[in-house]
Amino acid sequence: MKKWGLTGGIGTGKTFISKTFLKKGIPVFYADDEAKKLYADAEVLQQLREVFGEKVFENGKPDFRKLADLVFNNHDALEKLEAILHPRVMGMFEQWAEQQHSEIVIMESAILYEAHLEHYFDKVMVVNASVGKRIERIKRRNPELTEAEIMARINRQMSQEEKCALADEVIEHEEDW
Repeated sequence: MKKWGLTGGIGTGKTFISKTFLKKGIPVFYADDEAKKLYADAEVLQQLREVFGEKVFENGKPDFRKLADLVFNNHDALEKLEAILHPRVMGMFEQWAEQQHSEIVIMESAILYEAHLEHYFDKVMVVNASVGKRIERIKRRNPELTEAEIMARINRQMSQEEKCALADEVIEHEEDW
């Protein structure tokens, strides 16, 4: 079985492209969605409390806005969060991949390179789009975000230029969804 990684910065159209692979019968594991499910895991919640305290919780549940504000502006905090989530997500991917009956499986992850996960894959594809197109898409999807917040998230990730240079394949995706 071949394992491919599909990545690209926020708003590049990874999910749109991944649906193209799904239509071709290639299973896709959505790392970001699976990571979100971990916020219901008691062990993860305990680790979040130990590392970040109650300031990232609201009524006993993680407050994603507070957590995002913290980690997108603090590299050390981001690394601590990733140390909690990334090993679990990769374990989930491996279990999922073993259950697939396909010659190829794909993991979609916005931060594949940032998390240093590229060595897990036989091929890494980067979805690319201009900054203007990305901002437009993100505003459409998350109208509550300001342009400054969007740019902070874009700038928090590795640049598209770096990702494209590292990729085995670049998929240009400027058209509208």
